[in-house]
Amino acid sequence: MSETPTRAGFVALIGEPNAGKSTLLNQMVGAKVSIVTHKVQTTRARIRGIALDGAAQIVFVDTPGIFRPRRRLDRSMVAAAWTGADDADVILLLIEAHRGLTEGVGRILDALMERAQGHTVALAINKIDRVKAETLLALSEKMNAAFPFAQTFMISAERGYGCDDLRGWLGEAMPEGPWLYPEDQIADLPMRMIAAEITREKLTLRLHEEIPYHLTVETEGWEEREDGSARVDQVVYVARPGHKGIVLGKGGETIKAVSQAARTELAEFMGRKVHLFLQVKLRERWQDEAERYSEMGLDFKDGDG
Repeated sequence: MSETPTRAGFVALIGEPNAGKSTLLNQMVGAKVSIVTHKVQTTRARIRGIALDGAAQIVFVDTPGIFRPRRRLDRSMVAAAWTGADDADVILLLIEAHRGLTEGVGRILDALMERAQGHTVALAINKIDRVKAETLLALSEKMNAAFPFAQTFMISAERGYGCDDLRGWLGEAMPEGPWLYPEDQIADLPMRMIAAEITREKLTLRLHEEIPYHLTVETEGWEEREDGSARVDQVVYVARPGHKGIVLGKGGETIKAVSQAARTELAEFMGRKVHLFLQVKLRERWQDEAERYSEMGLDFKDGDG
């Protein structure tokens, strides 16, 4: 009796900002590997999460949302999303059930017509708990008339509805071959970057309006201590003088709360004690510095106008 052959491959999650890509990635992996907030354009780099389905290893690539880029950072983020799609075995387009075929989704479909030749492209209609069944069926018909999707799934990434069926189908769609990562690995990101992303999430959740889009977090130091704990030193770079005081908060209360929340989550993720130290520095042109893009896993040149 022959064993089931192993399969392994990449699935690129693409869609507009806030379509639920990071939520779906975390749901599929069974752990939080990509930051999730209610704000759009939270994901900046391509983040890989690794899920198993029987003999198949599925490497999900959570890409930045695809939108009309205005700034260098925006352009680099959108380029990273399309590069992730170009390199994938399967492209999974996520749309929001209650928003339907928006102008932005239409632009993504036009781009897929050009770029997705030879790729398997599937559709996941997310947040299905927000609309009635007849609306979902009409949207599915409309989307499939606009693009020849290999398969369409109705899901709620947040609640897990339909995600098992989606994972099973993707597992079957992966090419035969050996697994790409060890069985117990759930993410392909350096711990320094995961730590920076966790802190950035906490900042994004606490700060308002445009401020989260004008800051970045870098892990400058990482020291493994003899007692098994880790000391992590991070810098929060802000682009505007007025933002530094807002990030710090009155008497330093905002940065203290952010540090505590980030430390707690990072310790839980790593399964050991973490000593986290944050500094806030003004760096008005960080979005024009190649080094900052390398830290985020983006290509600085992709931002050229």
